[in-house]
Amino acid sequence: MISIEQLHKKFGKNPVLKGIDLNISQKGIVAILGPNGSGKTTLIKSILGMVIPDKGTLLVANVPINKNWKYRDQIDYLPQIANFPANLTVKELIRMIKDVRNRPGEDKRLIKLFKLEPFLSKKLNTLSGGTKQKVNIVLTLMFDSPIIILDEPTTGLDPIALIHLKELIKEEKAKGKIILMTSHIMSFVEEMADEIVFLLEGKVYFKGNIEALKKQTEAPNFEYAIANLLIQEDV
Repeated sequence: MISIEQLHKKFGKNPVLKGIDLNISQKGIVAILGPNGSGKTTLIKSILGMVIPDKGTLLVANVPINKNWKYRDQIDYLPQIANFPANLTVKELIRMIKDVRNRPGEDKRLIKLFKLEPFLSKKLNTLSGGTKQKVNIVLTLMFDSPIIILDEPTTGLDPIALIHLKELIKEEKAKGKIILMTSHIMSFVEEMADEIVFLLEGKVYFKGNIEALKKQTEAPNFEYAIANLLIQEDV
């Protein structure tokens, strides 16, 4: 469903992506991991069409995304930081996103799940960070697209909201979707991810499941396996 070949991107003289090769056709949850500066954000934004690569090919559903904005309708995206219009209310924002995407959304169920009813008439600039993240999740998951990209989805969530998020992600996986996510919370990744893509210095350093990663790095658990990847690179 997502096919990437020799993707390169520089910002000025700084190369960020250095020939990324990545094929994601298996339905399930793929965690894109790596240290700061490894290229995770640039890769995600390239898939979304928010960054234009210098060279390489990027296909979604076997269609090149270059000059083809319509493919984005197949993707639901949760950004790490949502810059909401400050003077809109929550319900105005939800209605606006529905109008922009010109699609019905299953927002009522999600609003009830995250107990957002008391906030629907409140302006977005008055909300706490955790409440904004819940709104962010509603905006992302109220549609039914085959690809979901979640950038640090757990940020600011209380324990109950986190449980609801995990359940929702598992529901979307059960529908046969591709779910890409980034997270610095290794316990969350270990619980949710079917596959790990680990980036280092703009290249794919590892791709596989957690058991294969632990075996390759001779690590007793997932966190040590990730640490060992970084140590191996430094040696």
